[in-house]
Parts: sequence; structure tokens; C-alpha cells
Amino acid sequence: GAAACELAENMRDQPAFLVPAIDWTRTSAHVLTTEWIDGVPLRDAAKLEAAGHDPKALAVIVLQSFLTQALRDGFFHADLHPGNLFVDNEGRIHAVDFGIMGRLSQPMRRFLAETLGGFLARDYIRVAQVHFDAGFVPAIHNVETFAQALRAVGEPIFGLSAQEMSMARLLEQLFETTRRFDMQLQPQLILLQKTMVVVEGVARTLDPEFDIWEASRPIIEEWMVANLGPEARLREAAQGLNSLGRLAQHLPQVLHDT
Repeated sequence: GAAACELAENMRDQPAFLVPAIDWTRTSAHVLTTEWIDGVPLRDAAKLEAAGHDPKALAVIVLQSFLTQALRDGFFHADLHPGNLFVDNEGRIHAVDFGIMGRLSQPMRRFLAETLGGFLARDYIRVAQVHFDAGFVPAIHNVETFAQALRAVGEPIFGLSAQEMSMARLLEQLFETTRRFDMQLQPQLILLQKTMVVVEGVARTLDPEFDIWEASRPIIEEWMVANLGPEARLREAAQGLNSLGRLAQHLPQVLHDT
């Protein structure tokens, strides 16, 4: 219930993806009660078509909502199979079942966005450097050699048609490659990759010609502008000054403790 409440709060500016309100007066440690949802299950293609819904638009909503949760908020629904998604009369998607949720820290989101952005730009040196900067690949390895291994992951995928390209497959092969370079397993990224497999499957069921990279690009680029652009640098500088100010207030005690 708390997970649903948090997700609803995060996604309140996303009118196409809704989370049912929790009825806390009727919810306990063993019973979850939510508002009633009227909608067609996303798994029922015939009913969706009969209701006049656009499956291509629904595919985009599912993917972009998931990426918004993961990248922007760092808190995502990690069980987005069709049985947990319903479409109302207005074409909005309602999610249920918040028992499996994933979290990504700000550094992990930055790592993920820069990795995906680097692959989109086919800048393998940049992707390699991101792994080294994050400390995921030990410095005993060579950046250029690692970048060459990443090229072997990216180029075959970019040679495929839009219908065949897969972000989940890219992440899976990326993790297999990084293990050869002594990168430790990151459980939160594995959960993200597992969820991406499901989300891609849902999107492709709705739209067999779904172009996952083009649908993902606006979310990834928006995050990178907001978090890596000039305004973000100014915010980081301001936060740094604030931290220094707080430290200065406690400096006598810090010196005493030292």
C-alpha cells in the first residue's frame, strides 16, 4: 500500500498512467483495499480493439511510464505484466499489484542514463568511461579494450530492424560483457533488466512494429538535459555551497572531535 501511494505521488504529473488510491481505513498488514477500477485488461487485445483503443499509443505509454519511473524517480513498478495493467474508457493505463518494486539511487540512474545515451549515440568510449567513473569496472582494465567489447554488444543490435531491436537484450549482453571485466553484480540493475523484458514484451504485443529506441529517446534525453546540462551543474554547485555552509557551522565541533 505504501509503495502504491509513493508511486502515485511520483506519477501525479503523468495523466496517462494512474495508480489506484489506497483506502487506508480498510487496509491492514494482511488486506490491501484500493479504489475500484473500471477498465479493459491490457492482455485482452480483442476487447481493447472493440473498445476503440489505439494499441500503438498504449505501447508508448507503457514504455515511457516505466522509464519515467526508473530514470526520473528511481522507484519503479517491477511487475508490469499485462495482468496488472488496465485501460479505462479514456485510454489511460491503471496499474495494480505493488508487491515487487525497484529502486535506483541517483548515481545509479545517472550511470544508466549515460550508458543508454552512449549506446544511442554509439559512443562506446563514453559508455566504457561511465563504467570506470562509477567504479564498476576496476582500473586494472583498459578503457579502450572495454570500449571495443562494448562495440561488439552495440553494433549487432543497431544492425537490426526497429521491430527486432531490444533494450532488454542490450542490457543483458552488457551485463554479460561487464562480468568478464570483473564488474560486480548490481541487483537493482538486474531487476530493472528483468522488468524491461516484460515491458518490451507488453509493448510488442500491442504493437509488433514498436520502435523501442525512438520511444525511449525522449525520456532518456530529457533526463540527461535535466541532470547533466548547465542548469544541473548550477544546482550541484549550489548544493555544494550549502553543504560547505552547513559544515562551517559545525567546524569547531568537527575540529574538537578530530
